[in-house]
Amino acid sequence: MTQGKQLDTALPAAATPASPANRWRAVFAFPNPVNEYAARITAGLVVLAAVATLVSGLGWGLVLIAAGFWLRVLFGPRISPFAVLSVKVLAPRVGRARLVPGPPKRFAQGIGAVLSTAAVVLFFSGLALGAWILLALLIVAASLESFAGFCLGCTIFGFLQKHGLIPEDVCEACNNIALRRP
Repeated sequence: MTQGKQLDTALPAAATPASPANRWRAVFAFPNPVNEYAARITAGLVVLAAVATLVSGLGWGLVLIAAGFWLRVLFGPRISPFAVLSVKVLAPRVGRARLVPGPPKRFAQGIGAVLSTAAVVLFFSGLALGAWILLALLIVAASLESFAGFCLGCTIFGFLQKHGLIPEDVCEACNNIALRRP
């Protein structure tokens, strides 16, 4: 692949840009590659929201955090308020984008969606302690991403791909250094 093309975005030969399958694919598209700085800023915003929720003890904060994760998993950064703020406003102020593969970032958002959804279920089932423990785990993972640049979900993605549980073609750039952008 050349430097000007996005990674892992080839359409099937039979698909046309206007076909219903492609329209649905576009609705649920996740960018690939993604701006590392935007991902880290979004994680920082999640940390702020999660700490505020933990300190306040308000379960509805858990609902908002979970909704944000699901919006990012399903629709990429187009709808999630944190992601829009990160991608459109804050990351451009950091400087030139640092591009990294998108599938591991989407996987990490999926882990956040599952953890935060489980926290919502626990909280509204009367098991608040379990919800706060899950939220604390989420704070740790999001803090690692935001402040140290270590994406725990991306690491898990790489481990699963290395062991054949995620097919290599899901993220060719993850396995082939020549496809990575500088």
